[in-house]
Amino acid sequence: MNKDFIDFCHKTFDPSRLFMNAPMRFHTTFCIGGPADMLFYPASIDEVQKIIQAAKSYGELITLMGNGSNILVRDGGIRGLVVRFNHTMSSIVASGSDITVGAGALLKDAAAFAQRQGLTGMEFAAGIPGSIGGAIFMNAGAYDGEMKSIVTQVKTVSAAGEIRSYAAHELNFDYRHSIFHEREEAICEVRLHLTPGNPADILEKMTDLNGRRKSRQPLEYPSAGSTFKRPPGYFAGTLIDEAGLKGFTVGGAQVSRKHAGFIVNIGGATANDVQRLIAVVQECVYARHAVRLVPELRIIGEP
Repeated sequence: MNKDFIDFCHKTFDPSRLFMNAPMRFHTTFCIGGPADMLFYPASIDEVQKIIQAAKSYGELITLMGNGSNILVRDGGIRGLVVRFNHTMSSIVASGSDITVGAGALLKDAAAFAQRQGLTGMEFAAGIPGSIGGAIFMNAGAYDGEMKSIVTQVKTVSAAGEIRSYAAHELNFDYRHSIFHEREEAICEVRLHLTPGNPADILEKMTDLNGRRKSRQPLEYPSAGSTFKRPPGYFAGTLIDEAGLKGFTVGGAQVSRKHAGFIVNIGGATANDVQRLIAVVQECVYARHAVRLVPELRIIGEP
């Protein structure tokens, strides 16, 4: 990395939120990944703007991430700067039926806040292990709910370091997709519109959905959630199961015995293990069903 950029960062930002050669296995739910040259936890939109502008001026690569719950970082790690949104940008504020949420807030915390405020509409998100920013990027969803149904506004910092605001209709939401797949912008703040409801009823629904998730998903192992997108007319897990791949293992990566739609880290898995297993699953499912599975998780970094 550029030494002047490193010096700028250490002089400008709180050093307790700045890490060099940060092993990404500690920053993803897969517990996999080589080191990032530099990792930074911003505490405000102003800090996001400053570090993006500086990285651009010094010619440094920038990678944006939230809770790391839908990401596989390759074994060679990530060159340049990783801006990771977590608890340092996780404020949640209510205004009537709207809540404004910092990008680093966890979905489960935002859903719990909404429940306490007597606001319904976020129950589906209570068990998704991601951040608000990542959920917008992926249009995260579960149990017939999606982020696109509750988002009204998103505030970002562009690749040029400009603060922008998007209305819901500008976000090009689709299945596990948003406009930010095409635009490398840092999602900083999100406004959600919910509906008044009974807190007890909301809590009951959240408890029910979380119970279903715990009974059906392999939460006992590190993973990146559902490995593949749902093919039209099918369920990825069913296709993988019918191909006889439950429990199939490559190195430390395994097709979950509990739910075939998940690849899990059963101990010491590398990104290479996971990628090889993904390729096997895709090949076997296509051979049996003539359906091409597309990964839902993002694969980033150097081999």
